Amino acid sequence: MGFFSSVLLLVLHLLQGSRTSLVQLNANGYEGVLIAIDPAVPEDETLITEIKDMVTAASTYLFEATEKRFYFKNVSILIPESWKNITQYKRPKQESYKHADVIVAPPTVPGRDEPYTKQFTACGEKAEYIHFTPDFVLGKKQNEFGPSGRLFVHEWAHLRWGVFDEYNDDEPFYSAKSKKIEATRCSTGITGINRVNKCQGGSCITRTCRIDANTKLYEKDCQFFPDKYQTEKTSIMFMQGIDSVAEFCNEKNHNREAPSLQNKKCDSRSTWEVISSSEDFNITEVMVAPPPAPVFSLLKISERIVCLVLDKSGSMSVVRKLYSHTDGSEIVLLTDGEDNTAGACVNEVKQSGAIIHFIALGPSADKAVIEMSTATGGVHFYATDEAENNGLIDAFGALASGNTDISQQSLQLESKGLKLNSNEWLNGTVIIDSTVGKDTFFLVTWVQQRPDISLLDPNGTLMGSFTVDAVSKMAHLSIPGTAKVGVWTYSLQAKANPETLTITVNSRAANSAVPPITVNAKMNKDTSSFPSPMIVYAEILQGYIPILGAGVTAFIESNTGKREVLELLDNGAGADSIKNDGVYSRYFTAYSENGRYSLKVRALGGASAVTRNLRHPLNRAAYIPGWVVNGEIEENPPRPEIDENTQTNLESFTRTAIGGAFVVSNVPNGPLPDLYPPSQITDLEATSDEDEIRITWTAPGDDFDVGTVEQYIIRISGSLLDLRDNFDDALQINTSALLPSEANTKESFAFKPGNLSEENATHIFIAIRSVDKSNLTSKVSNIAQVALFTPEADYTPDDSHPDPGPAKSGVSISTLVLIVVGSVVIVSLILSVTICILNKNRNTRRPRTGF
Repeated sequence: MGFFSSVLLLVLHLLQGSRTSLVQLNANGYEGVLIAIDPAVPEDETLITEIKDMVTAASTYLFEATEKRFYFKNVSILIPESWKNITQYKRPKQESYKHADVIVAPPTVPGRDEPYTKQFTACGEKAEYIHFTPDFVLGKKQNEFGPSGRLFVHEWAHLRWGVFDEYNDDEPFYSAKSKKIEATRCSTGITGINRVNKCQGGSCITRTCRIDANTKLYEKDCQFFPDKYQTEKTSIMFMQGIDSVAEFCNEKNHNREAPSLQNKKCDSRSTWEVISSSEDFNITEVMVAPPPAPVFSLLKISERIVCLVLDKSGSMSVVRKLYSHTDGSEIVLLTDGEDNTAGACVNEVKQSGAIIHFIALGPSADKAVIEMSTATGGVHFYATDEAENNGLIDAFGALASGNTDISQQSLQLESKGLKLNSNEWLNGTVIIDSTVGKDTFFLVTWVQQRPDISLLDPNGTLMGSFTVDAVSKMAHLSIPGTAKVGVWTYSLQAKANPETLTITVNSRAANSAVPPITVNAKMNKDTSSFPSPMIVYAEILQGYIPILGAGVTAFIESNTGKREVLELLDNGAGADSIKNDGVYSRYFTAYSENGRYSLKVRALGGASAVTRNLRHPLNRAAYIPGWVVNGEIEENPPRPEIDENTQTNLESFTRTAIGGAFVVSNVPNGPLPDLYPPSQITDLEATSDEDEIRITWTAPGDDFDVGTVEQYIIRISGSLLDLRDNFDDALQINTSALLPSEANTKESFAFKPGNLSEENATHIFIAIRSVDKSNLTSKVSNIAQVALFTPEADYTPDDSHPDPGPAKSGVSISTLVLIVVGSVVIVSLILSVTICILNKNRNTRRPRTGF
């Protein structure tokens, strides 16, 4: 047991498991919804009352918006351990912060209280969690975002059904078929005005928007101000804060022209089309009677209880002897997975309130044990017999509590191993950045004989001796206080032949007021059947702020220790849904065998390349800049001024994270057939310059996002829907001169569109399909467009705030028209007066005649 005693030093030192929801849909009602108050939120019982009011209002709004299908049945509120005890508070069972569907936490950046949903998966897939700030829940931001209950439904649609917003802050306006500039919205029945509204020093200027000479759309500062009183009912995914809005856009009223995120991510389908094709929708019927009010449970975090169970005898009976008070307790089951009695106690374990974590030590695994882990909110890991992969230590390390403040959690900075011959070295470095350094812990293991160990701090000072446990074949060293910031260098020399050496390093936040950089890893699903692809995700954050520019590598290990290495990317292409959101992704299709696989991710940040992304998060509630009442704008408080193009540089850092285990089946023996087409192009963009169109996109690969495609098929149409639904019938562009580049390279191509078959076309719509060497074709790309006209701008002659000066990008078309028209009128008047005078003079000299 010496081995496990040493390993357990790590159990409370490392990362938490991946986030999973406990929500279930039971007879139209959502059960197990978890709203967690972050430990960093100061105690305020009013917050609990407001959460209840928000959910109650949301349940009624959701029921009506989904045509009497869904409502919130029971909801748990998770309360921080630091808050005072009240008799109504109960101990959680499986609920923890990592299971939270809604997190109430301080804003991502001080002063920015916009609600948002962490959503990095494809259209129609569930998102991660909803983020509300205390001020939003307390009703202090209702003017800017609308009532909290309505907004909860907006975010729930992101979270549960994988729909996207029907606006786009990057493309707030577009050229419509009407040859006018329209605000990006759904539906177009939402009325309002487009204005520039700027306030400085207590005075505000409101003026009409000008057209940018380059984009042919409204200037950057132009905003859409909705009318406060409307009759239009759609759409909740555009602006649910409008009183009349109570429905999702459907196939009949959906605005397919607009460059909304919903159109871009969901192939121009309406939000209701996506929702009505969901699993939730397909397993429910319309309710006749109104739903009951939600039932709330108040759960308070308490002391953590962890029990280690070694299943050495092939019997699960020890697990069945549960104590009377097991709510929230955790059982770590370490087993070879060959037990055949686990199925007999699955139901009992589910009802116990305990959380089961499963660490498999071999390729076999009773499905009942995995079911226990999944059903109770536990995590599932796999450790092979290959000691250099450090699987067992990593698995224990990943069991840290998900209910403690991030500043108290220990982060894994390094996990590395190597097979060596006698006197060979395992050398490396680990970076201690300024966000960590407390309780820094180095652990070295060996198989045969204790190695020589050398550890130098950033100043080159040799550190003291490691504490050695010869029985468990481990040595560890704790750095007192806060470790020095910089590069630490380690050297391990093998003393046996052969030998396997490993090193693990972890640390905690250096300052509770400064969030540490964290990495979380996961697969998109726990099981897969060949040839279904999987996706690897790794999210890098500091607090809730995304970290960009890191080098992220995934290591996927099979049953027999075979390892696949993938570079993960945050480029908005291939498996990566959203660019620069701090989530790095890649497809995984290199299945080597059937059975269990494990995931480990290593992230390295270079000081010159890594930045914090201060942009407003995507998939957030629409900020309402003001309301139009009787033709006048009633302004809302402005957003905090933050230059979204500013990305704060970070120092260097290293992190590793464990993503749990997954199981693959139906992998054939021998060489695998080519079944994977190129990935769909999702970032196609188009610009026009006179008679030429230039398009750009990120290159897909021969197999999704790996390799190089054989060719591109580019087609154009004057109809968006015809191009989407009948791509092969659209006009094809000659691409013989276009040679595809390797996957994840930026591509560019220019062409002259020629003549379209559609008469009176106002736009040219462009899409691409890729073809690989096996003639497999990708899905049709997102559809880009260019306008064939210069759009008309809004002009209000009686505008009470006239234009104070020229636009930065030049004089607007409307201004030019007014100048020309005004000049013509003046010249006409002058000519008329002159002619009149001349005629009069002539008439005075001419004799008057009569009849």
